[in-house]
Amino acid sequence: MLDNPRSPAVRAVAQLSKKQRRIEARLFLVEGPQATREALVFRPELIEDIFLTTSAVERNADLVALAEAAGCSLTLATDAVIEAMADTVTPQGVLAVARYLEVDLESVVAQGVSHVVVLHQVKDPGNVGNIIRTADAAGVDAVVVTAESVDIFNPKVVRASTGSIFHIPVVTGVELRPTISALTEAGLTIFAADAGGKNLGDVRAEGGLHGPLAWLLGNEAHGLAPEDEALADTIVSVPMFGDAESLSLQTAAAVCIYEAAFAKNSSA
Repeated sequence: MLDNPRSPAVRAVAQLSKKQRRIEARLFLVEGPQATREALVFRPELIEDIFLTTSAVERNADLVALAEAAGCSLTLATDAVIEAMADTVTPQGVLAVARYLEVDLESVVAQGVSHVVVLHQVKDPGNVGNIIRTADAAGVDAVVVTAESVDIFNPKVVRASTGSIFHIPVVTGVELRPTISALTEAGLTIFAADAGGKNLGDVRAEGGLHGPLAWLLGNEAHGLAPEDEALADTIVSVPMFGDAESLSLQTAAAVCIYEAAFAKNSSA
């Protein structure tokens, strides 16, 4: 059992909370039983180690069985060790170390995509994780997170995705213009979301969301720069029926993503 929070092994795991160390090691943290369980079910080959407290083993017998079936390394650790390793203040007694998800845009496009979400200069890890989760739930084919956005392996992104990062292809580290060019060449219409755009409900009513498309979503505070917005074929806005001036990025993203999902599924 690991019982020394200051041991080199524990410190090595704790260092994965830092972006530079993640890049060097090509490893990231997966915290909590839910995300770890999803990793074991969908991408067990990525799991390097799983650390659990004794009480967590008792609470998560199914997770332990999955790990053993996949041949994953299981290590018992004290609460103090898990707390030292984790990014969260109150960890749940389960923590895994996983290898980077290696997903390239060319391969994703080659497999055929009809619904993609592109996040550009999105800085809040909670937003990115939640949008990945929403995209997964709506049946989106892939999410692209540009190099100017937050690192998708940030522990807060992984937690907010609640395991969806292991379900859906997430491309990261790419530049915006080549990404849009590749998606356009693949036959997708690019929709950017902006307050001054065409009413999203009208676009859907006119059948504009039935074909292959990609959503281009920008920074939480400033949206898309004019030159980036100009890359889109159509600018749409989510209508405001009450007195609120605007929606949060993740809420606006959810509305856009689900409008397209409804359109595609109703026309199938």
